[in-house]
Amino acid sequence: MPSNERTQRRRDRPGRRKPPGFIAAGLAALIGLGAAALAGAGSQSLAARAGAACNATSATNVPQPSGAHLAAAGLSKLPIAPDARRVDLVAPPFSDPTNVINPLFPIGKLDSVILNGRVDRKAFRVETTLLPDTRIIEWSPGQCVKTLVSQYVAYLDGRIEEVALDLYAQADDGSVWYLGEEVFNYKNGAVAHTSGTWLAGKEGPAAMIMPANPKVGDVNRPENIPGVVFEEVAITTIGKTVSGPRGPVTGAVVGRELHSDGSFSDKVFAPGYGEFYTAHRGEIEALALAVPTDALPGPPPQALDRLSTGATAVFEAAASGRWREVAATLGGMSAAWKDRRTGVVPPRLIAPTNRALAVLARAVKARSRARVRDAALDVSLAALDLQLQYRRPAEIDRARFDLWARRIDVDAAARDASAVSGDVATLEWIRDRIARMVDGVAVARLDTLVEELRTNAEDGDFAAAVKTAGELRSSLAGAGAAR
Repeated sequence: MPSNERTQRRRDRPGRRKPPGFIAAGLAALIGLGAAALAGAGSQSLAARAGAACNATSATNVPQPSGAHLAAAGLSKLPIAPDARRVDLVAPPFSDPTNVINPLFPIGKLDSVILNGRVDRKAFRVETTLLPDTRIIEWSPGQCVKTLVSQYVAYLDGRIEEVALDLYAQADDGSVWYLGEEVFNYKNGAVAHTSGTWLAGKEGPAAMIMPANPKVGDVNRPENIPGVVFEEVAITTIGKTVSGPRGPVTGAVVGRELHSDGSFSDKVFAPGYGEFYTAHRGEIEALALAVPTDALPGPPPQALDRLSTGATAVFEAAASGRWREVAATLGGMSAAWKDRRTGVVPPRLIAPTNRALAVLARAVKARSRARVRDAALDVSLAALDLQLQYRRPAEIDRARFDLWARRIDVDAAARDASAVSGDVATLEWIRDRIARMVDGVAVARLDTLVEELRTNAEDGDFAAAVKTAGELRSSLAGAGAAR
């Protein structure tokens, strides 16, 4: 979903907890559904879930909220655009809806994306992943559309903050439509509320997130359900050149976004990337890297391998207080990164890597085992982000899974129950990215151990959590590829 609207909704509100896809995985395997599809089945229409026949899609007027609806939601004073400027009042047919290739919102071609920035004066980082699942949504009576599912996972100050499963489809004219999202907002490692969850055809209408050929003055509403979600975008600039991960990117557009609180912000969409940059009241979320758009031939440069292997070596050596080894390894890592960052490196990944290494250096100087191990994992994560250009996203996600299992060692040692719970939640979501990449027996074992790990966290049994996390790492390391 649009980034600024997500940022505005990061507040505590009661809501019904919904499980990540892994909880549904066992049943999904039995009945032939994808885990993510089953996890969201409760929000799909009865006709779609039951497999009832749907009519062929056709050009359809999109229901709009009335003035009374806007007033009831406290939005009556918003300076919304007149209908004459709207380009989203009629939805075209959807003959090939999962072929989402609009250059300004090519979600069907974006396997993995990293965004970063600042929120609440803290480091903010996002991983978005195109999942292998699809959803069928009855967005209008008798009309069903198959959608792609994009997983959005946001981390604030290094900890899980929000997850959303976003549903997208492309219409026959090339416009991209937003059919809903399942939102899980975290606090202290647990789901605090699901504010912002909606589904087209249930809570409200489908919404256009990108016109087919945006022109200055065009207006669309990426979210259009007063009282739940609402925003309106007016195109102000086309043909803009922006600085991308690998150099200048031409043909970007800028939209002025009206939020439900009456504030405005500019959002940039770039060809090959989609949502590229957004800033609002000091908060920034910007694209750092996207693949395959920014993919380069592998293997990763030796300097990046040295960062990864060095961070792992530091993590292990610090546990037993081998400080000379730690210092020597850190020196080699720093030298390797100094040489590498002068080359072709995505600009927005440089500062996080610099920061992670600086924090690690301070921790090593203080000879704090816990801080060193924690900082080493942050360096590992930064190195994996850099390696995403050269390695398959599934390989990176397997390494991320291992990393978060190792983080449980650190957080359990600190007896930080909230952190351990958040680590488990992160593992649950990454599991959905890698499940189809390993064989079914291995998936069953991973799911069993993750569920056991969840129980350990809820019981506050730190010793058991460390043991289970170790078993989880071993199980993943020995898992074969899916046939």
